[in-house]
Amino acid sequence: MTDDKDVLRDVWFGRIPTCFTLYQDEITEREAEPYYLLLPRISYLTLVTDKVKKHFQKVMRQEEVSEIWFEYEGTPLKWHYPIGLLFDLHASNTALPWSITVHFKNFPEKDLLHCHSKDVIEAHFMACIKEADALKHKSQVINEMQKKDHKQLWMGLQNDKFEQFWAINRKLMEYPPEDNGFRYIPFRIYQATTERPFIQKLFRPIASGGQLHTLGDLLKDVCPSAIT
Repeated sequence: MTDDKDVLRDVWFGRIPTCFTLYQDEITEREAEPYYLLLPRISYLTLVTDKVKKHFQKVMRQEEVSEIWFEYEGTPLKWHYPIGLLFDLHASNTALPWSITVHFKNFPEKDLLHCHSKDVIEAHFMACIKEADALKHKSQVINEMQKKDHKQLWMGLQNDKFEQFWAINRKLMEYPPEDNGFRYIPFRIYQATTERPFIQKLFRPIASGGQLHTLGDLLKDVCPSAIT
């Protein structure tokens, strides 16, 4: 995977054209114009929407401003899901730009977690990285890294710096040939139409007979209804 740098770069720079509009019931001092951004698929909404927040706060009374949150067609958007995942779950069949509604009040406590700072996002992101490395390498790679490596990994994502991120992330994606691959493949299959938000289980990259598993093998094992 680390040799496919052009593919990795194309995935990294995937963008979703998005139109942010202020919720009609928000109180403003003058008309709020829509705001357009190209959102990186691999980032999080709360990392890339500072400009959105500043744009709409300019037309609002400060006493009417509280915690910002976003929704699409009545569905609150979870900040701890990557942007690309949110789009694929809720809006992949719609015309672009993706239309997201911005709220500054009536935070949906039952649907969303609070995110008061970027430190919360960083903690969530690093927890996911550590969980994946525990499955792949028994946490050996992440534990051998220094704190500055963890910070570089995070800052690369936060600042949309491909080279900065992959200089560290490649260590998490490599394995010695004698180890026959990762112990398990870390994955989640997200679902938009069921009460179970995602499927996750242990899955080895190599079958008992020695052949390499494919994505089709994984889907047949954990989500057979997806194979027709």
